Amino acid sequence: MRKKADHIPVNRFPEGTCRGILLMREFFDGSPDSEQVERAHRDGGYTFIIQESGVTQIEIDFQKYAIAAPALIFIHPHQVHRVIAFENAMISTWIITEENLRPEYLSLLEDLTPVHTLPVKPGTLAMLQEMVALSIKLSEDRTELLYHAILKESINTLVTLIISQYLALAKSAEHHTRFYVITKEFKNLLKKHFKAVKNPADYAGQLHISTSYLNECVKAITGSSVSSHIQQRVMLEAKRLLYHSARSVKEIAGELGYDDYSYFIRLFTKVVGITPVAFRNKNRE
Repeated sequence: MRKKADHIPVNRFPEGTCRGILLMREFFDGSPDSEQVERAHRDGGYTFIIQESGVTQIEIDFQKYAIAAPALIFIHPHQVHRVIAFENAMISTWIITEENLRPEYLSLLEDLTPVHTLPVKPGTLAMLQEMVALSIKLSEDRTELLYHAILKESINTLVTLIISQYLALAKSAEHHTRFYVITKEFKNLLKKHFKAVKNPADYAGQLHISTSYLNECVKAITGSSVSSHIQQRVMLEAKRLLYHSARSVKEIAGELGYDDYSYFIRLFTKVVGITPVAFRNKNRE
């Protein structure tokens, strides 16, 4: 049985990295052979992965993905993840902290989260590979007077290229209709207030629209109701805490804004399909 902690582990930057920027390109095959990446954890910044060849098996917030080349993905700092295995995988990956990201890029990343694996065209992959190669070259030359500034701009350019790929997909799939804009605003509010605000009417009030219109917009874009989004976001956090911490179910219920412990158990069971205790026992190693 694995040892429980009070908090979800956060992987910090190793010594010798450049002030909140970590960049690497390596080949992997088989087990990660690293406790830090095999255990479920969060990263200390925004993580980007370019799958150049092969496959990476990864789990993000209890969902398993096979990242098959050529493809890319980014992982938000709040997302809990672990690498399961590599299959002849050549990957480029980097982690950059919030303070190193340009504010406009940070805002776009927050709007996009969460994302799934995004396949890319060979031409796009070649462009990304060229930019990674340049960034690695810059990261190796520490003699430059403006070394950190140069590397920071280089990584931000890479981030821009990743964002542009996701935005192109979003525009073609959803178009920027009024429904899309309202749904995006609702998701942003939910991200900030899901622990304290559980009533769809409260979100509608903050957006200055009726509850029925908010529900119409969200359901048209996502296929799910506002209430469902609220419940799913809260239960995702509940699952994270049950799996990665030693806190009691009652403590978790209180942290997520439920004074009525029994109601929290009933709601968790309804949304997830099993009780909180059964979920914790099922996922113990």
